[in-house]
Amino acid sequence: MPTRFFLSPAHVRQAGAALLLSCASLAAMGQTPAGDVVFPALDSSYLKVGAFVGPDHVKRITAGLNKDQVRLELGNPHFSEGIFGVREWDYAFNFYTGKGNEYVTCQYKIQFDSVEGQYRVASTHWKDGSCERYLNPVLAQAAPAPVVVPAALRRITLGADGLFAFGKSGFDDLLPAGQAKLKTLAADIKRDGVAPTAIEITGHTDRIGSDAANHVLSQARADTVRDYLASQGLERRLIQAHGAGKLQPVVQCAGHKVTPQLVACLQPNRRVEIAVQAQH
Repeated sequence: MPTRFFLSPAHVRQAGAALLLSCASLAAMGQTPAGDVVFPALDSSYLKVGAFVGPDHVKRITAGLNKDQVRLELGNPHFSEGIFGVREWDYAFNFYTGKGNEYVTCQYKIQFDSVEGQYRVASTHWKDGSCERYLNPVLAQAAPAPVVVPAALRRITLGADGLFAFGKSGFDDLLPAGQAKLKTLAADIKRDGVAPTAIEITGHTDRIGSDAANHVLSQARADTVRDYLASQGLERRLIQAHGAGKLQPVVQCAGHKVTPQLVACLQPNRRVEIAVQAQH
């Protein structure tokens, strides 16, 4: 005769409590047993606010990228969830709405799968689905536009060490060689046959110093470059300035002790990127 087992009401209650406790533990780790997407509270980010990022960087995040490739585009995650051995990275990005300096903060999550021992992007999610439209803004037109030659996008990278005195960011901190570079750049943008329609300036720092200080420094340098280009006759309303801090390095250097060798190694990360969209 088969053996039968009977559970008393007390056993059923204990099993139910254990299941609820397991679900609560998963939720505390940012997971849910049903696979729902859970976003952390914005104020739990170490930045406390969103970081400005060019929409093109987010658009380049596609399935199959590994974590190093994601970090080159977006930097490290903005929440304290770890870098290695985790399956989710969370970010908070600021996007301009197109109304002056108004911007919105959008939370973005990347989920990874482990493929042959390496974590690769499996899916991406927005906390607010409407945020995705800021990656491909739609410009309203009062009337059908005539057929024109597509606008050309030009990217220029200037080393911050050649523009500013070390650790400085003000208009008066521009080095003579840096002023000459910006003056030449402004003249080049204004050359005959080219009409700039938008100029985006992004300041970057190395990883030396605090997150907050680097964000402030990168924004201040971008603002100064914007002001200088405007002083050379470029329309200020076409120029936007952002600070990315140390979130988008182009080189990785070993060591944490600040030495002349580390400062020199990190030099490519201290830069100002200028993207010029122009109509020929």
